[in-house]
Amino acid sequence: MGRHSLPDEHATEGTRGGPAAAGRRRTVVVATLLVLVVAGGAAVAASSGLLSFGDACRDSAVRLDLVASPDLAPAVRSVAERARADKVTSDGSCIDVRVTAREPYKVAAALGAGREPDFAVWIPDSALWVDRAKEGGESVPVATAGHVAASPVALALVAPAAKSLGWPSRTYTWAELAAAATRSDALRLGAADPARSAAALLALSSVGRSAAHEGADGGTGAATLAKALAQRTADTDAQVVETLARDGSGAGRGDPRRNQAVVLSEQAAYAYNTGRGAKRGLDLFYPKDGAPLLDYPYTIVRENRLSTDRSRAAMRFLTLLGEPESRRTLGRSGFRTPGEAADEAAVKKAGAASPQPYAGSTAETPSAKELQEALGMWTIIVQSARLTTVVDASGSMAAPVPGAGGRSRMDVTKASLLRALAQFTPEDEIGLWDFATRLDGSRDYRELVPTARLGDPVEGGRTQRDRLTAAFGALQPVPDGATGLYDTTLAAYKQATASYRPGRFNALVILTDGANEDPGSISRGELITRLRRLADPAKPVPMIAIAVGPDADGESVREIARATGGAGYQVTDPAEIQAVILKAIMTVGQGSRAN
Repeated sequence: MGRHSLPDEHATEGTRGGPAAAGRRRTVVVATLLVLVVAGGAAVAASSGLLSFGDACRDSAVRLDLVASPDLAPAVRSVAERARADKVTSDGSCIDVRVTAREPYKVAAALGAGREPDFAVWIPDSALWVDRAKEGGESVPVATAGHVAASPVALALVAPAAKSLGWPSRTYTWAELAAAATRSDALRLGAADPARSAAALLALSSVGRSAAHEGADGGTGAATLAKALAQRTADTDAQVVETLARDGSGAGRGDPRRNQAVVLSEQAAYAYNTGRGAKRGLDLFYPKDGAPLLDYPYTIVRENRLSTDRSRAAMRFLTLLGEPESRRTLGRSGFRTPGEAADEAAVKKAGAASPQPYAGSTAETPSAKELQEALGMWTIIVQSARLTTVVDASGSMAAPVPGAGGRSRMDVTKASLLRALAQFTPEDEIGLWDFATRLDGSRDYRELVPTARLGDPVEGGRTQRDRLTAAFGALQPVPDGATGLYDTTLAAYKQATASYRPGRFNALVILTDGANEDPGSISRGELITRLRRLADPAKPVPMIAIAVGPDADGESVREIARATGGAGYQVTDPAEIQAVILKAIMTVGQGSRAN
């Protein structure tokens, strides 16, 4: 007799088959159908989120909206669903976590611009996005509370291509790996856009650092890799995986539009390999000078506006993500647990094999400056730049810089500009003005070197780069010269917009160490009004304005730059100019590329 039958132990054979028994059977059938209908309705309601909990939780559940990187979101969603099923509580109230996948670069841009978030918790794939979100002048506050997963960044290759580089027996530094992968056109190398992918940007920065440690020019090494990647770049990490050769073809064979090698996280390689079943997947090269980590920070967004219940629920869910069952869920998706040894079986599924140093120490995270320089360089390479640089030559530029060995502001500024110049390619166009007051007759400014392509020849067998290098080196403060900032800015911007070059990143760079001191110039309000009239969204020429030193008017340069769609910065040390220029190119250059 089955478990759910309803026997009547006292009935006779006759009564068991009579009308009363038939009535009871109909009652049982109807009751069973009602149970199935109710159960089915509940299942539909639960799957649609209408009935997430039983009666004990339904009215008291604390709703928590969480946005996660697309690679991590499915595993986090599984943990959230288990929390609902298990009625996990925070301070006696069940937690109801709703997970949405969203690209980290988009979230960082929105938070940096001060857009009001529709979520309380954000888990990007890297802390670099948290730093990016904080850079905006009106950014939404975010605070990192912990890390929920990790995944090293490596170079993934289809098997024949990996074999050609000696996998797994041969190991490489990042610099050596980049050189090997870019040595010829036979090995097609791709990556996601470093402006949108933490994995690609970390790899690019690691190549530069690796080359510098080996005594080579780190900028050249990273630029070489960037040039190769720029030809075969996908928008996102998910899309770059789709560019891989589907038949595992080696270099020189198969569809030439597809790549044999891509910059990828270990977790992405794991997902790709496990999704191929018995087919041979990717092999991973882990650089012997260390693989940078995607570190998946758990961040609380605008915590000061969260209710106590939601704030505590957010921390309770972070704790839950660190519990053994949650770690197993993350592990089944190919993620590592922060601070713990790699799971050998999972790593091998991702494409690792000895003696590749997959279990060794990871690389030191690139500094914010290194990341800014790498991304600024990437922006320049992807879209050649056309920049006019306007340098303050007023008498105050002769003031000594504290801690600079007696060098003046102008001396340190020139050195920083020369370092920045070295980052540009022969295809980039750069010119130079200087300004003070009445520097050229009644004008406060003069053009020293017209804006032209750095590789173009000039008189004397030199190039535009040589000419600019000499002009930067010859800059000198004008004794008793004041700061004619406003008239100069307007004149330079007029010329920059009139000479706009399509297909390039056009910008005006202005460096000043003071406030406007020309009593006969236009007012700041008039300058801003006229700049707004000149600015054309169809032909963007953002201004990068840098206030140098303690006497500079940082607020003015920020307001002036914003009128053109650009950005203003203030630095205390002129030596920071190079890094700020590259950072600004990265920031405003991405906006320009979107047009």
